[in-house]
Amino acid sequence: MNKYDLSGKIALVTGGAQGIGLSVATRMYESGAHVVIVDIDEVFAQTALAAMPDRSSFHNLDITKPDLVERNLKEIHQSLGSIDILVNSAGIAGPNAKVIDYKFNDWKQILEINLDGTFNMCRATIPYMVANNYGRIVNIASVAGKEGNPNAAPYSTSKAGVIALTKSLGKEHADLNIAINCVTPAAAKTRIFDQMSQEHIDFMLSKIPRGRFLEVTEAASMIAWLCSEENSFSTGAVFDLSGGRATY
Repeated sequence: MNKYDLSGKIALVTGGAQGIGLSVATRMYESGAHVVIVDIDEVFAQTALAAMPDRSSFHNLDITKPDLVERNLKEIHQSLGSIDILVNSAGIAGPNAKVIDYKFNDWKQILEINLDGTFNMCRATIPYMVANNYGRIVNIASVAGKEGNPNAAPYSTSKAGVIALTKSLGKEHADLNIAINCVTPAAAKTRIFDQMSQEHIDFMLSKIPRGRFLEVTEAASMIAWLCSEENSFSTGAVFDLSGGRATY
């Protein structure tokens, strides 16, 4: 495993209590960062913190609430002195159904968490990075945001929005030492599978040329580099983690 020096950096990871988020938080911690897990699942978060006995903390935060996000980010900044890294991993898949059968409340919830939540976190975090002329943000999108998965239109739409949001943010702050990028993973075996039908899981696997699902540690490896000082030029970019599925 390659080592990246994140010593002294303050890294926020939404959805950091499990799945890709937990793997990223662990990799950040092992690289020397102080990790702040932002999640609504306190039980899983406390388990995660137990494996990070120092340089870690937890904020129980609903990222869909902009006022709460701003308040918590202010507290984090005041407590730790800076916010250097943000990884937006929190998200849900939602049920599988055709658009004509989709319930609006389900659509709304998926967009609120996956897209609005990412927007809220970026909007509240970037001013601290601008003031310090340093920051690294990685938004976790999905290959579904590029291709549009059938029977998963809200999820695909939310992740396409994350891609566009990332590109806009990257351009807006390209004159500073702030890198804002996103990754587009294929499916990884995490608890998000619990929200999907087996038929949809089989469909996703069939679309991956490598013939297997993504390992969360593989995602963490790419994200760790994107959050390091070595990533000094790439911003507003989309990095593929689809096992060969993505065609652009």
